[in-house]
Order: sequence, then structure tokens, then C-alpha cells
Amino acid sequence: MLTSDNRGQMWTQAAHVPTQELLTAVCFSDQQRGVAVGHDEIALITTDAGNSWQRTHYSPEARQPLLDVLCNGSDIIAVGAYGTYLTSSDHGVTWTARKFEATPLPAKRGSGSAASEPEDEYDTGDLAGDYHLNRIVGASGSRLYIAAEAGHLYRSDDAGKTWAELPSPYDGSFFGILPLDGESLLAYGLRGNLFRSEDGGHSWRRIALDTEAMLNDAVRLPQEGVAIVGLSGTVLLSKDDGHTFMLYQQPDRKGLSAVVNVGVSELITVGEAGVRAIPIGPGETATSLEQAGAK
Repeated sequence: MLTSDNRGQMWTQAAHVPTQELLTAVCFSDQQRGVAVGHDEIALITTDAGNSWQRTHYSPEARQPLLDVLCNGSDIIAVGAYGTYLTSSDHGVTWTARKFEATPLPAKRGSGSAASEPEDEYDTGDLAGDYHLNRIVGASGSRLYIAAEAGHLYRSDDAGKTWAELPSPYDGSFFGILPLDGESLLAYGLRGNLFRSEDGGHSWRRIALDTEAMLNDAVRLPQEGVAIVGLSGTVLLSKDDGHTFMLYQQPDRKGLSAVVNVGVSELITVGEAGVRAIPIGPGETATSLEQAGAK
């Protein structure tokens, strides 16, 4: 577990991390309190900004990982393989496992697209199954989204108390959702598949990309910018709020797993080459971005 207090320029190993399990995700409720999750359903909490951690949940007999975690004040939701869904109402100190269930989202009158046309009526049966829940994100208000395997997408409008399954634009796995302004959002996954919705996931359209690499993470940037990273050193940048993207392939083609933005001029990425800073300021060109990836 590494921390940085100078915008990713230097990193320090946390003083105490009571596990050797692979950790997959982390979130913070405030500057001091955070939760990390990983394989064998491990959950760790910190109350000192990540310097030390305490184990609060561990289930090696389950033989399945937690893949993502969302912090919303004292309420925490962790999701993972085979529909694993854990909740906490005390910053991750105690956890409750619950069966993940979702009903189809009612069709929106007059909605639809060439990529996905919702039916006029839906059954009310449980469609969640035991799919891997790969990513959980918060949007505005009480709205949450989950990206899952086998083309499954879910939405909650009550902070995770209930879930609805969204119409899906394709059958491959999704690895993330990025909420934008209003009802707009992006969903991304295998083989360079990227889709945009303008109505909260009722309908979708494909965004053409110059890559078939798996897309792993995305982040919003200032001035209507969006960055997406993936395998093979894929960096996709948009200057029009995610309507179109340009590819900046990193020369070493090392896979990128996660990204955060640092102000308006730099991305911090994590992947096969470790932690890397990639400049994205107004003066940067495709060539300079690619050269940064070679350092």
C-alpha cells in the first residue's frame, strides 16, 4: 500500500498493512478515513490517511475477490466476483453480506438507440444472477452504477438499497462506468468497447476508437476532458466531454490499470510499469505524450 502527499511525485509504503492478499480497490470518505478491499474478501480500514490499516473482514474460505469499493460518508459498498455484495454503515468497521438482486429498469418513453432499444415492458424477475461485479461508482444524488461481466450494467436511484438492470449495448464484460453531467455516462470494457448514454443508461451508442485494447479505468478532466486507460499502454483523451477520443499509445505498451488526474496538466497511472506520470497539458502533443510513456 503506497501513499503520496505531493501529487504523485514521491511514494511511501504504508507503515502497517496486515495482509499479503492482492488489493484491488480503495476509497476514502474524507481525508483520514478510507477502505481497501481485495482477494479472499479482505477489507481493510484506515483512520490516518492510509499510513496504517486494520483488517475488518476476511473470508478466505469464500475463494473469491472483492473487486471494487465505494465510500459515501459512513456508508460503504464493496462488490466482487459471483455477485458478492457487502455493505457497511460504520466506515467499514463491520460488514453485512447481502444477495445482489436487480430488476429490469422500466422503459423510458420515447427512448432508444441503434445500439440498444429497450422493450416497452419488462418482466419483474431477478436478472442479477451471479455475475462478477467489476466496478461500482457514484453519480449525482443517490444514484449509483455497477459495471459487470457478460454485458451487465446496473443502476440504483436510492444509494444501493435497490438495483435495476439496464439495457446493455453488447454482451462482453464491462470494467467501468464514468458518470458525466446530467444523465450522461460512459461504459467501457473488453476489446476497446466504449458506449455513451444520454439518458441514465436507457439507451446507448457506440463510440468509435482506434484501439481494441481492454479499457480498465476512466477519469474526468477539467474543461470537459475525459481520460481512459487500458492494456497495451492505451491512453484515450477527449476534449468534448467524452463524445470523441484520440489515442495516445504508450511506446512500451505496458498495461495501465488505473488513472487519476492531477490538476489540468498530468495523469497519474498505475499498471505493469508501476506508477507513471503522463503530461496532458494544453501544450502537449501526441508525440510528447507518447515520449512520456517511454520514460
